[in-house]
Amino acid sequence: MSDPLDVSVIIVSWNTRDILRECLASVYAETRGVCFEVIVIDNASTDGSPEMVKRDFPQARLVQNTHNRGFAAANNQGIALSAGRYVLLLNSDTIVLDNAISKTAAFADVNPRAAVIGCRVLNRDRTLQPTCFMYPSALNMLLSAGYMYKLFPYSRFFGRERMTWWHRDDVREVDVVTGCFMWVRREAIDHVGVMDESFFMYGEETDWCCRFRQAGWKVLFTPDANIIHLGEASSRQATHKMRLQLSGSILYFLKKHRGTPEYVLACALTAVFFLVRIPGWLLKGCIWGSERSRSWRVVRMYAAGAVGALRGYRGLCVASRHEPCSAPRPV
Repeated sequence: MSDPLDVSVIIVSWNTRDILRECLASVYAETRGVCFEVIVIDNASTDGSPEMVKRDFPQARLVQNTHNRGFAAANNQGIALSAGRYVLLLNSDTIVLDNAISKTAAFADVNPRAAVIGCRVLNRDRTLQPTCFMYPSALNMLLSAGYMYKLFPYSRFFGRERMTWWHRDDVREVDVVTGCFMWVRREAIDHVGVMDESFFMYGEETDWCCRFRQAGWKVLFTPDANIIHLGEASSRQATHKMRLQLSGSILYFLKKHRGTPEYVLACALTAVFFLVRIPGWLLKGCIWGSERSRSWRVVRMYAAGAVGALRGYRGLCVASRHEPCSAPRPV
């Protein structure tokens, strides 16, 4: 009889072949002391990612989607196929360090009320990459739009949403664990359900963490485990579209979890956020001819975002579909 699975590692990928190879190699090289499986959900990549997985990592289970289903839906596919008592949602642009998966499993075992656990995330040069944050709110949106967290990074008020004052050096209960490394308890998934697939990309982990906490579970951060996160390897392929998608996801979260007044206020704040940036980009395009084409694309994006935000989160989702982009929608 085979040993029971401790953790199912689910990796969603869209056109990230080379860094996906690095991620998978680190999972297999740096995971000891636990029984695990790896499930790769490929969202219709065209860069040879599925062929690479089949050739270099035949022990991994590969699912090839015929179209890009988005991050939440693809992870839900993996969860449905998984057998571990824990599920680890791991971005394809991460590198597992120093037995991080086993360390997180040990932490989870002694914290049975933790539905979700996040670990310490580093940049490639091993500097700290701040993760975990507060839920979106109209106040947090206002502070973020004014970049107050950059001006006063050690202020618990101005840096509240991104928790910029915290060095990620102690165990702490948080609102949201960042989705690049999201350790989730099977029992909690059975209790609360899987990710909300209405979030195509961005916001799905925020919504999930909120639902877990509403159901009485904890969301914890531990500094014991470390990974490297290269950052936005898929989303940078469609930057303008993703800016609209991110704003739409925040508004959808507020509509779902906050009252109508705050949602309406957030829609207005989002429209203002886009509008006030248009003059600067128009001026840049006029002064620097080499930047004219890019500036015009950004102006179009901000104009579409402003109009879309006034129509609510659905308006931003529609705008993102019409935003010109040479790449398909990322995971």
